[in-house]
Amino acid sequence: MQYLVNLFQQIDLTNAVSIVLRVAAVFLCLTVHETSHGLAAYVLGDPTAKEEHRLSLNPLRHIDPVGLLMMFFVGFGWAKPVPVDMRYFKYPKSGMAVTALAGPVSNFVLAILLLLICKFMAYHMAATALAVAVYNFLFTTAYLSVGLGAFNLLPIPPLDGSKVLFSFLPDRVYLQLMYYERYGMLVLLALTFFGAGDGFLSALFSGVFRSILLLVGYGI
Repeated sequence: MQYLVNLFQQIDLTNAVSIVLRVAAVFLCLTVHETSHGLAAYVLGDPTAKEEHRLSLNPLRHIDPVGLLMMFFVGFGWAKPVPVDMRYFKYPKSGMAVTALAGPVSNFVLAILLLLICKFMAYHMAATALAVAVYNFLFTTAYLSVGLGAFNLLPIPPLDGSKVLFSFLPDRVYLQLMYYERYGMLVLLALTFFGAGDGFLSALFSGVFRSILLLVGYGI
């Protein structure tokens, strides 16, 4: 028993809380992202996400166990993709493109709303320890949301940007690429593991985030 007590005392609780808050922020962004995919598909005539109970802001409906573990131990993870059946769309390729765009757009909208709240707090609330903690959480979540949105706009399968790009291709080529997009996740994992493109992604995220900060009215 004493061994367990000593082990517990050695845990950096501040760091543990930071990790939990970061994962919570990521899942907030992912939940909004995936729910928006489902809502867009539903508006366009596809009831699949609704039937699978994925039109929900409850993060438990979107958690992928492996993606969650990866988030804690590797720093990179994912949620369960919302199921979409393009056969319900009147115009399948454009329907998929709109559905795909809904995710990143929702992340940018979420970031704008959070930054507006942060701006209000900065001007109208006393800088108590709690207020500073909430401000930092919201600001960090906004940055992560922008990062998620920008990352998903890259035209690499199975990211959302690829579905937008593929929609301009002939039907035969489009269907073939969509069939093989499942292997794109392996490519993304490999690129992430080896750190390929980190500099480009960092510059991309920072550039988009600065643009949104200017839009919201933050001085840079």
